[in-house]
Amino acid sequence: MNLTSLKLPEKLAPYRGVILFAVVLLLSNWFWKYNVFGDEDGSTVTFWGMDISAPFVWMARHAALVSVAILHFLGWNVSLDVHNIFRHDSGFSVQIVWACTGLKQAYIAFCILLFARGPWRKKLWYIPVALLGVYLFNIFRITFIIAAVDKHPEWFHFLHIRLFKYLFYAVIFGLWVIWEEKIAAKKVK
Repeated sequence: MNLTSLKLPEKLAPYRGVILFAVVLLLSNWFWKYNVFGDEDGSTVTFWGMDISAPFVWMARHAALVSVAILHFLGWNVSLDVHNIFRHDSGFSVQIVWACTGLKQAYIAFCILLFARGPWRKKLWYIPVALLGVYLFNIFRITFIIAAVDKHPEWFHFLHIRLFKYLFYAVIFGLWVIWEEKIAAKKVK
């Protein structure tokens, strides 16, 4: 069954791509939410009872190391310990755990692009490019939040739970729009 060829009422037909985007976003998010579980300290992640912690632990450490390197390059005085806890001189600290890795968002972007219309040959190069975009945005997100909370620790909840959560989905939507409008729709001459 091809999801891009589903019959829709005539009034909804022009919105087929957006509807498919929303359905795949919701289904992939639902699948993740009810099948991937992790503890709060970031050390154990399971999928259907199987321990899948290794890539999450590795990615959390990697994201923390890249972010601290960027912060140091930009002149921020922040330390990072072995538990991925960033500490500011002010005493405020933030820990990077499994849920901070961007792997969920990468999975969602992958699913959306996998089920989007368009040729597989183009998907073979665009999906990795889009995943790189998700990765870079996640590094930016972590770095920005760590920098911002140095002087404004009260902003943490807003930045982490509100602003960047929805900006992440806006980035995924933007990557999908680029796919739909510039790459999948492009006719070969």
